[in-house]
Amino acid sequence: MGKRKVFVRSDLSTPMIEHARDASTGTIVLLPDHIPPPDTVVRFPDNPAMARSFDFAAWYGVGIDQITYVCQKQIERFADRQDLDVEPYTAVSYCRAGLRPFLNFAAMLAAAIQRPLQLSDVDRSMIDSFLRFLGDTGLRFQSQRVTYYYTKAVLGAVGRRGLITVVDAGDHATFPKNAFSNSHRMDAGEKPLSPAEKKAFTLAIKDAVQPLFAPDCAAPRRRLLSHALFVIALHTGRNTTPLVEMPIDCLRPHPKDATEFLVLYKRRGHTTTKVALRSESPIERVVESLPTIRPTVARLIRRVVELTSPFRAEAPTGLRNRLWIYRNMAGRVTALYGKRLSDDIAGLVEQYDLRDADGKPLRINVSRLRKTFVNRIHEILDGDLAATAAAAGNQPRITEQHYLRPGSDAKKNWRFMGVCLVNELKAGKLGATERTPVGRCSDNKSGEYAPKRGNAVCQSFMNCLRCRNYVVTGDDLWRLFSFYWCVLKERVRIGRARWDKHFAHIPRLIDRDVVGHGLKRKAFSKAQVESARERARREPHPFWASQTIINELQSLP
Repeated sequence: MGKRKVFVRSDLSTPMIEHARDASTGTIVLLPDHIPPPDTVVRFPDNPAMARSFDFAAWYGVGIDQITYVCQKQIERFADRQDLDVEPYTAVSYCRAGLRPFLNFAAMLAAAIQRPLQLSDVDRSMIDSFLRFLGDTGLRFQSQRVTYYYTKAVLGAVGRRGLITVVDAGDHATFPKNAFSNSHRMDAGEKPLSPAEKKAFTLAIKDAVQPLFAPDCAAPRRRLLSHALFVIALHTGRNTTPLVEMPIDCLRPHPKDATEFLVLYKRRGHTTTKVALRSESPIERVVESLPTIRPTVARLIRRVVELTSPFRAEAPTGLRNRLWIYRNMAGRVTALYGKRLSDDIAGLVEQYDLRDADGKPLRINVSRLRKTFVNRIHEILDGDLAATAAAAGNQPRITEQHYLRPGSDAKKNWRFMGVCLVNELKAGKLGATERTPVGRCSDNKSGEYAPKRGNAVCQSFMNCLRCRNYVVTGDDLWRLFSFYWCVLKERVRIGRARWDKHFAHIPRLIDRDVVGHGLKRKAFSKAQVESARERARREPHPFWASQTIINELQSLP
């Protein structure tokens, strides 16, 4: 049965018309009685940033009243879940990181041109000036990008309501299509912890959360709860917001015995993410690898639920179902959020003197722990990208581009290739091998059996297996076995004595010196050899498909 749609009843008892369209010019005119509005403060529901309100009063009376007014009303609509399904935390970010610098810029622009700005002034030239203003502020490139796209989100919604004219395409498009090109290349992001850093942090955080299991732990403080959250982050690889907003019923039954699901809500996409946890295991085991910590996570969550249950009756309505609640210094019950996590983990780094490879204080946040988790899963699964992406809750492309980092084997292989490249450059042999119908040749003009006549190329393929310049790789096996089958077919066409004298050594050398030696040195696998052998028998290389090619080669001078 389909889900029934629920319609929200709107209060239309006091209708208010806030703008009208001028019939002669077609422009939007805001009614003067409403600017500035009686209340310039926008109030937000509960959100991870713990932001209660944002005041637009500072931008009224400075020549940008119309722009400020429509921006305030648009944020109010976002807070009421109108126009778009924008989360309260996102609306807070629009105000703090987007509209604040944009309205400051608009006030400076109004002062520079010595006239109030109207809604019709919001066009491509104003947006281009805003981008130049962001470039002069000294903000990091990524911070400028975030500010621009937050501002664009608000002004775009205002434009869809018809209050400003938004040109969608062409040279005069209101918003440049790619204002911050190649930004993904400049965003290095967080790096996963190295094995030594992970080991030091794991031991420190294990020791830090032990007081939670003490019999006299009755009311955990904020710092202790933050440390417990970081334990879960390290060994589940979840994002900050789903972890901070964990509900007390986040543990769900699993079809497998002694296993439970940790179910977290993911705001982006309005979906849930699940992690399988074991139900029973002693906490005293060393938390070093994923299999040993998994059993402790479920017990840790249940312990936090038990210790925070006395606070729930006093907590605000929106926080009563949260896991990470505590009583602050003022005696009020509140919840963890991102900024407090940063302060608490910085205290842990200082307390245990955690250092990185350069001797600097170790930088710890949930993003680094998530990338550490993803890279560890990728290593355990022997490079299975699809399974790693499923464990991380991402698409394979996102996991590959933004999460995975080269491991120790990759560094070793690149170092080996660098040494080989330098040696080939010194010896003048870079790219010296050329493909032939039998395999490869390192010198097909001056080799052992080459004609050595100017630029004449060697075609003495019957002697390739005896030549010191002959090279075979896994990609050349099809060519080699095509030659192999062609020679064997000659046995029924010519006399036995002639075949033994001129051709019998060729299959023997291929089986013994090429295939056998290559398998022994693991230059190619047995499956690769059998596949190439069968393919060559059914579909020989075009050079060796002719029935007369052997005679033609023997007739060459």
